[in-house]
Amino acid sequence: MAGLFTTDVENRGLVLDPRTKLAVMITLVIFALGSTGSGITAVRWMTIVVSLLPMLLLVSARKYKKAAIFTAVYALMKASELLLAPKMAGPALSIIGMCCMIFVRLCPGLIMGSYMLSTTTVSEFIAAMHRMHVPQQITIPLSVMFRFFPTVLEEFSDINTAMKMRDIRLGGRNAGKFIEYRLVPLMVCSVNIGNELSAAALTRGLGTKVRRTNICRIGFHTADIAVILLTAAPYILLILGMIGVVK
Repeated sequence: MAGLFTTDVENRGLVLDPRTKLAVMITLVIFALGSTGSGITAVRWMTIVVSLLPMLLLVSARKYKKAAIFTAVYALMKASELLLAPKMAGPALSIIGMCCMIFVRLCPGLIMGSYMLSTTTVSEFIAAMHRMHVPQQITIPLSVMFRFFPTVLEEFSDINTAMKMRDIRLGGRNAGKFIEYRLVPLMVCSVNIGNELSAAALTRGLGTKVRRTNICRIGFHTADIAVILLTAAPYILLILGMIGVVK
């Protein structure tokens, strides 16, 4: 789990502009998580296609295991939602429907977030925010959060290792201390990490009014254009569905 959001720019495969990744993320939030246009068949099927895009990006980054696991989970839950749920009733329908809804809606965004964090450096992200003229009041918190979650997951992994060495685990002799000895250190580490990352961001000059220079080379290429066109398809189909051109 600690390596899920860890940046690995050496093996990121297809290099996309951070703005392209952000556009895919926003589209997944609107259509997959928000179920926008779910009443239009064309939009519903195109949402499935766009939801599979993060899996393909993970494959391009040579993260085959993650891509296989996420694809299998998403395909299983989507098939259950389309084929199994309509044939069930009662409590079973509620349980399966809730599980399918959670995984089908959250899984694509989670995968895209994992890909975005693991293939984008903070410098590239900040450069992209400056290109879009995003205010520093938004850029600084996002840049801090960009490294917050990977660092917290690494700390959580270290805490788990330390607790296993002390036999503090479920089913062990010290099972009663499981939550206390893991939750409290994680909360303290989270506060310290947030303060340290905020100080590091300000030290790098993110809080100044002078425009910062950046050596990162970002820009749109052929791959970015292809991904953006695919990402724009649900919006186009939604508009066509609203005016009655497609159903």
